[in-house]
Amino acid sequence: MKIVVLDGHTVNPGDNPWDGIAAFGELTVYARTPADKIVERAKDAEIVLPNKTPLSAETIAQLPLLRFIVELATGYDSVDVAAAGRRGIPVSNVPEYGTDSVAQHVFALLLELCNRVGEHAAAVKNGEWSASPDFSFWKAPLVELSGMKLGIIGLGRIGLKVAEIAHAFGMEVLAFNPHRSNIPTSVPVTWLEIREIFSAAEVVSLHCPLVPENRGFVNRELLSSMKESAFLINTARGALVNEADLAWALDNGKIAGAAVDVVSREPIAADNPL
Repeated sequence: MKIVVLDGHTVNPGDNPWDGIAAFGELTVYARTPADKIVERAKDAEIVLPNKTPLSAETIAQLPLLRFIVELATGYDSVDVAAAGRRGIPVSNVPEYGTDSVAQHVFALLLELCNRVGEHAAAVKNGEWSASPDFSFWKAPLVELSGMKLGIIGLGRIGLKVAEIAHAFGMEVLAFNPHRSNIPTSVPVTWLEIREIFSAAEVVSLHCPLVPENRGFVNRELLSSMKESAFLINTARGALVNEADLAWALDNGKIAGAAVDVVSREPIAADNPL
């Protein structure tokens, strides 16, 4: 059985062996696969493992031996799941992928917005503290997390981990999830609708999958409903946010700041409004 990993560098730049997957068949790992090479590299494979390499309906139709797709991430948005289903090809993901590391990154971004560690470190290196008349050197006020409301859009594994960390910081957690009945919350959570969260929270963090219905849902209207002191965090999918509207909100002081590590087209294009 032939197994092909299309973009292995993203998830494994060399620090982990592929032995576990290789045990199931003849494994070929490509670090990266451009669009015009996908069919050529995957045409003889029964199992294909992409991370962000897109598998469109047109591409899937050209892979006659394909029997199984394993998305090396949590989101399915780079795979045409419907097209795979019509062929009887199951599509799986890695539910536990990045849970702890993404949640940690959320707070790395949030703490940078609140404490400006990078900005202050650069200022000290540039001699600004040495030139300051005060021993207490601040370029911006410290924002304390304790007592703030954190709104989480999408309370899956990552969202739940973010909620736990937020609770440890003394934050009040507000959450939206379309399906709530089977979610075992280990910390207190107040369930609200999306619009209520955006207007009530000091921080909104996105943790929902990208589907056609929510593409660009974070738009000018929602951003305008946020407090001017509020922050937006996006570590989910860039296309959840209307980037032109977010740039407008930042430029016009509608919100205090945003931290995103995902954009609609990656790597980020030079003309991206953000």
